[in-house]
Amino acid sequence: MSWDMNWLLDDFFMRAILGGLGIALIAGPLGCFIVWRRMAYFGETMAHAALLGIALSLLMDIFPVSGVFLISLCIATLLYWLEHLDRLSTDTLLGILSHASLSIGLITLGFMTWLRIDIMSLLFGDILSIGRQDLLIIWGGGALVLLLLLSHWQSLLASTISPDIASAEGLPVKRANLLFIFLIALVIAVAMKLIGVLLITSLLIIPAATARQFSLSPEAMAIMAAIMAALAVYLGLQSSLQWDSQPGPSIVLSAFMLFLISLALGPSVQKLLKKNRN
Repeated sequence: MSWDMNWLLDDFFMRAILGGLGIALIAGPLGCFIVWRRMAYFGETMAHAALLGIALSLLMDIFPVSGVFLISLCIATLLYWLEHLDRLSTDTLLGILSHASLSIGLITLGFMTWLRIDIMSLLFGDILSIGRQDLLIIWGGGALVLLLLLSHWQSLLASTISPDIASAEGLPVKRANLLFIFLIALVIAVAMKLIGVLLITSLLIIPAATARQFSLSPEAMAIMAAIMAALAVYLGLQSSLQWDSQPGPSIVLSAFMLFLISLALGPSVQKLLKKNRN
């Protein structure tokens, strides 16, 4: 049994599938909250900031996941402070922070001439190169995200549906919002090597949007989003192997195709689910 497991982990394609599935299981449910809160642009801003985190980790010689996580939290804190100044709308601030952090990250990496850096792999991911250590980080970080998500599900859901009512009922709305930011930062830090800075948000949003067409409850949508994300990863990797295309974009394209199918089948499935419920 141990020999079979070692053989499995020695195969680069199986490591890619295991890593992708680990990200899908957390990206799907967390992406539902991004869709419900209409915070797609926020997720993109956090993803762009990840490139600056990589540059910081290389400069300071620290673990890349730590650098990405720290920068993501700093960007989220800066956004929180700028919002309270009440001078610009949130979407304008997100646009400024998104492109500024991405540009600073690219410029910083460009100045680091003593290092050979594959910018394309940072932007679009390099899922086929993940190793055993990466799998430990992905599944360990994923377990932490799922544990926090499940243990704070009610407060996160209530603060998403109606923050005022949730606050009136004594639920910790501010703490739930901070936890939400923490979880996004953690997922982006863990997932960046697989799917890339420019594509992370798509794996958070598209499966959740697809699952919305087939679900009647938040819990069902979260489970369905994880399934759709996992299916997109598998189909994307298989198509990448078959046609020698880039794995990251192939995964996103697979997720998009599933979304188009959901638009066609969604209404019929919704009627069937409502009929069975009644």
